[in-house]
Amino acid sequence: MIKRLNQFTTSMDGKTAIAYSLIRTFLGIALSIRGWIMLSRPESILELGVDHSEFIWVSLIGVSHLLGGGLLAFGFLTRLGAAMQIPILFSAIFFVYKGTPLMMGGQSLELAVLVFFLLCIYFAFGAGPMSIRDKYSKED
Repeated sequence: MIKRLNQFTTSMDGKTAIAYSLIRTFLGIALSIRGWIMLSRPESILELGVDHSEFIWVSLIGVSHLLGGGLLAFGFLTRLGAAMQIPILFSAIFFVYKGTPLMMGGQSLELAVLVFFLLCIYFAFGAGPMSIRDKYSKED
């Protein structure tokens, strides 16, 4: 059993591009789903205590998550997709979760920091070799 596990992990060592692309795809899909939920169920946002006067901003965040997440998921204009999300997550970390203790239930500060960190990675390094972008050009 240990021998098979060692063989498997050794065979995966050279395939980090697959892992990088899978994380990018998952992050993009998750952000797109979040954007879809925000746009399709606006009453859920109002239940969180968002004032009606700020509802346009919530709608823009939903559109940004939907479009930017799609770009990330497909690996097409990945840096643009990440750049659309970074200000939103920065605001969430430093304004929405300001004063929130760590290890709270639900969607907490830790999740926002993780998503922000991953977005910064994809903004800096691009989509990676397994993307739609890779089929058409070597520039992101």
